[in-house]
Amino acid sequence: MPIVLIVAETQPDGGLRKASLNALTAGAQLAKAAGAELHAVVLAKDAGAVAAQVKDYGVKVVHAGSAAHLEHGLAEALAPAIADLAASIKADWVGAAATAQGRDTLPRVAARLNAAMATDVTGFTGSGADVAVMRPMWAGAVIAEVKLHTPVKVFTVRTTEFPAAEKSGGGEVKAFAPAAPKLPTKHVEFKEVKSARPNLTEAKVVVSGGRGTKGDFKEIEALADELNAAVGASRAVCDAGWQPNDLQVGQTGKVVAPQLYVAAGISGAIQHLAGMKGSKTIVAINKDPEAPIFQVADYGLVADLFKALPELRTAIKAAK
Repeated sequence: MPIVLIVAETQPDGGLRKASLNALTAGAQLAKAAGAELHAVVLAKDAGAVAAQVKDYGVKVVHAGSAAHLEHGLAEALAPAIADLAASIKADWVGAAATAQGRDTLPRVAARLNAAMATDVTGFTGSGADVAVMRPMWAGAVIAEVKLHTPVKVFTVRTTEFPAAEKSGGGEVKAFAPAAPKLPTKHVEFKEVKSARPNLTEAKVVVSGGRGTKGDFKEIEALADELNAAVGASRAVCDAGWQPNDLQVGQTGKVVAPQLYVAAGISGAIQHLAGMKGSKTIVAINKDPEAPIFQVADYGLVADLFKALPELRTAIKAAK
């Protein structure tokens, strides 16, 4: 029987990254379409605890690879372990969430397996050996149906397009010891950007600012705090150095799909829209009535954000 292998990513604190639950849903959909078994792999210094957690999400087998060289999640260390496991179990598909780690690791896996790869997959069509993947092109203006013709196929999934997996019965955990490769890189240190606000890609509400802020994000952050929201930014803001790159929403940044997305001072270039147009409700605030952001917004306000956002905060406080 064919096998779909999903890489379950661990967080720096050792827990399961939530994006992997979305990837498991994608893997389950693919396995159903291809008539395959769903497997998962967890790689860490001690993968046992996370593997025991993953097995409850409809996975037939969870392969738990524990080794000291996997502690810091370096792509150069993860890729050989994933590729070797995929070859040993004869996996037909290898997938992961399109996180920073997934985007760094899976292309290396594809190269090692001499496999064709599709990125940012949003769905699957066909059945059996004729399964094809759906993925966005041209900043989401086109959704392409792509068929991979190599024996092993590698992919990353856009997590905003798949719901998080729910517990549906326990599978089997199989431990294995990945061989330690000669690494060309060395982990020096990890400097985590800590914030009391929710993670940008996991937040239910996101408040983003664009060029219209002129670099002043005080009102953006104040509204985000009032809504218990994450803060995002357009590429222009990050390129100008007004906000760090990890807050960038867009085609070359992070893709988000919260329940509510507030875009203040953002014109709505296609690059930005590609990263947030899947949001359930979009609110746009911009002085320019012709701004492209209004074409995708559910609610639009033509106004100066420095006047509108304080008034909006006052209204929210009154409603509370």
